[in-house]
Parts: sequence; C-alpha cells; structure tokens
Amino acid sequence: MDETPIIPPPHYRMEGFEHQRLCVLPRPLVDTALTTAGTRRLLVTDAGYFPLARGHRRVRSRGAAETVVLLCVAGRGTVTIGGETHMLTPSTSIAISAGTPHSYEASDEDPWSIWWLHVRGTDATELAVQTLGRQTPITRLRSLDRVVALFDELVTVLERRLSPPQLLVASGIAWNLLTRIAADSILPGDGSALERAMRYLESRVDGNIQVAELAALVGMSPSHLSALFRQATGSGPAAFHTSLRMSHARNLLDTTSLSVREIATAVGYTDPLYFSRHFRRLHGVNPTSYRAQHKG
Repeated sequence: MDETPIIPPPHYRMEGFEHQRLCVLPRPLVDTALTTAGTRRLLVTDAGYFPLARGHRRVRSRGAAETVVLLCVAGRGTVTIGGETHMLTPSTSIAISAGTPHSYEASDEDPWSIWWLHVRGTDATELAVQTLGRQTPITRLRSLDRVVALFDELVTVLERRLSPPQLLVASGIAWNLLTRIAADSILPGDGSALERAMRYLESRVDGNIQVAELAALVGMSPSHLSALFRQATGSGPAAFHTSLRMSHARNLLDTTSLSVREIATAVGYTDPLYFSRHFRRLHGVNPTSYRAQHKG
C-alpha cells in the first residue's frame, strides 16, 4: 500500500492503540488467494478495530491497492477524497475505491473508534463503492449492531489462522457485511416520507392506491415520490405495490386452499382473469400452475 510518509505532530500516534485488533495478510498469500475460486472475486487483505484512536491518521497520495471501508462506532473524524472532506460520525460508513488518493484522521477532541477493512478482487470495487453511499460517500447505518457483529466475526476469523478455508469464510462474511451496508445506503430511513409511503402500501395489499393520493398522504409531490421509489426499488410506487400484492398472493396459494377468485379479491383484484394475467406476467405461469409446482 502506497502511503505518503508522515512526520507526526506530538499528538499523532504511530505505534497503535490500546486494545486494538489488527490483521494483515502476507502479500504472497494475497496473490495466491486472488487466483483461487471463492476468494478471487472478493478477498479481505487487511481488517481491524482501532478504539479511541487518538492521533490516527493516514495519507495515501496515490491511493491504496485495495478498496478501503471505514465504519465509525464512536467519536468522529474526517475523510478527504478528491479534495472533498466528509465527516465520519457514529453509525456512519464510507468506502474509498482502490487507487483513489485520500486521507483520513481522527478528531483531536473526540477521536473515533473505527472498524475497517481492505478488500481486493474482481468484484471489490463494484460491490464496495458503486453500491455504498449511492447518494453521498457517507452511508448512515440502520443496522449498526449487525454490521459491527459481522466486523467482529470477520476479524476473529482472520485472527485464528490464515488457511485457504479461513480466507474463504472471511470472504463470505465480507460479502454479507458489505451488502448490509449497501442496503442501508439505499433503503429509506425510519420515519422518512418514502418509508411511510412503503408502510402504507404494505398495509393496503387489498386495495388500489393512486400515486397522487399516496404522495398527498406523505406530504410530497407525486413526481418526487416516484423518483424516490425508483431510486430505492428500481420501479415506481405502482410496481412496488403490485409486487407486494403478488407476494401476498403467492403466500395464499402456497399455504391455503382458497380459490383463485378468493385470492384475487384478497389482493385487491375484482376480476380474477385480470389478476391471473398479472400473475402470469410476473411469474411466467398462471396461479393454478404455480400452486401445482413442487416447492422446497
């Protein structure tokens, strides 16, 4: 990893932090793992935990060979990428793509405690950067405890031994960890207009809701609400509502003996034939054929 040498002021520490955890893979092992099935797509090369990291500072004028992910659990600090500085505070995460010049440092007054990892592999940049922080480099986590538990599990695995099976396990944990952070960067926050709109649609799988009506309920314009839905789900409010209704229909087909007509009514369709056409368009088979399929 290329790092600009630093002559630290007296308050900067270079020798580590009390109770820190630190795992660094030998680079020959990294080279081998990056040619091995199961780890070549995503490989954790470094990971650790720096508690109350007063004086922690890194400057990489040519970036790192790996994608770097930082998670702040206490205190605060700053991360500078491409000349733009971002504040990292509790329950926030940031990803820095490989080869991107950057620097980061803990606050002097309120030094951060951070979990961190470096990842390489064919999918590392796409998974860790293009999906994390979709709107801003900073992602605010909804599931901090789960992500911290995964970081802890990851570091524990790497602390035990560095055999190929352990590296494979670490890669799996990293996939889970990064996708959880990615989901938090996309999903709406609790109490937000989008979250309230989604919950309302979830409670009305047996009815039809107009976008204008839904937008008025959450105090937002229809166009803005539709844009937020597309951002979070890949489709508009109507398609999201249809997916909820079809999910409920599948559950009824799988777990009850209700007729197709009765199920259509339960999910808000007055015409069972219209319901069947919608169901077939999404599933490739009609409701009766779906029910007859062997599952599990």
